[in-house]
Amino acid sequence: MKLVHAADIHLDSPLRGLDRYDGAPSADLRVATRRAFVNLVDHCLEERVDALLLAGDVYDGDWQDFNTGLFFVKQLARLREAGIRVWAVLGNHDAASVITRRLKLPENVTLLSHDAPQTSVDERLGLAVHGQSFAKRDVGEDLAAAYPRALPGLLNVGLLHTALAGRPDHAPYAPTTADRLASKGYAYWALGHVHRAEVVSRDPWIVFPGNLQGRSVRETGEKGFVVVTAEGTEVRSVEPVAADVARWHDLSVDVSPARSPDDAATLVQRALEAAAGASAGRLVAARVRLTGRGPVHVALVRDLAATEASVRAAAADVSGEVWVEKVVVRTLPEVDLAKARERKDALGHVARTVHDAAFDPETLKALAEELRPLLEKLPAGLGEDGRLFDAAEPGKVEAFLAEVEATLVPMLVEGEERP
Repeated sequence: MKLVHAADIHLDSPLRGLDRYDGAPSADLRVATRRAFVNLVDHCLEERVDALLLAGDVYDGDWQDFNTGLFFVKQLARLREAGIRVWAVLGNHDAASVITRRLKLPENVTLLSHDAPQTSVDERLGLAVHGQSFAKRDVGEDLAAAYPRALPGLLNVGLLHTALAGRPDHAPYAPTTADRLASKGYAYWALGHVHRAEVVSRDPWIVFPGNLQGRSVRETGEKGFVVVTAEGTEVRSVEPVAADVARWHDLSVDVSPARSPDDAATLVQRALEAAAGASAGRLVAARVRLTGRGPVHVALVRDLAATEASVRAAAADVSGEVWVEKVVVRTLPEVDLAKARERKDALGHVARTVHDAAFDPETLKALAEELRPLLEKLPAGLGEDGRLFDAAEPGKVEAFLAEVEATLVPMLVEGEERP
């Protein structure tokens, strides 16, 4: 028996903010979740699998119109024509209380109840699927606790949308433990909700396939589904398969060997070429972080617009299928800041003043008050996460002063050394 397990498709998930990026492949990224789902269905048909298991969040939320639902139904109908069954549960994004519009699903699809755990048996396949959908978005109880014990003589699969005991960046919905799942006696647990693929256990198999298509730089690397091969009541193998059509990368490029911005651009281009090669022909969406300590630091930070343009030009030189989402400069100066602070001249005074301010609560408070109205006037999107920084957030002003010191002092030293 061959099963495909997928989750977190988030069909037609809105990719907000793309329009503010010049040259962003908005059209390609907006249809990426649909194309990834087509890749999933194509694989099911080509490999003639027996069933598809969907562990929640097929939709990203309530539909804007019926087109999202119609697309999903049409793809499931392709599986019906091939005799492939589908079992699904609802997650937090497509819970019964969230989706207000409904379409009748093809008869090959079993959507498990949101009222209580339900068991669906296919005698022909020798398969029992146990699961419960989310009735509402915020499910705080352990749904798995009420799942029934395994049925003898069948391959038992549990279908559940959960964060288990907790995962970073994921709300703790339907919390449970691997031990609780193992106690049910199922051969395989098909989980959803966590967007990073993870094999939690192999005895029994407890698997997060990750989401089908990365939607931002927070969802990097290969995305797809898993193929489960079973014999009788036992799982023999679990293999990941890529389905994504656009791949996100968060690239840190060490430019410390660079002697000029052109040298740095060459290093960036090599990193982007490697990312493109690893993405196997897919659209590459990358955030590029320039790191390292070296002589190029001052030139990079002196003209950030030129630095960003240089990185984007390097991407264009690699391929038209490589797009840089954002450029973040985190380089450090070659100048020894500690020695600069020891100097007895005006430069040393400036270095000490900026450095010491980070350790003076009264100075930090006054600076935060002065910066706040200025920061509020700046346009969104300047900082790495959409804003430069929050002057009221602890540690942010200190970090800002550290960046000022790392930028200003080397520039003063360089100016001093010029003839």
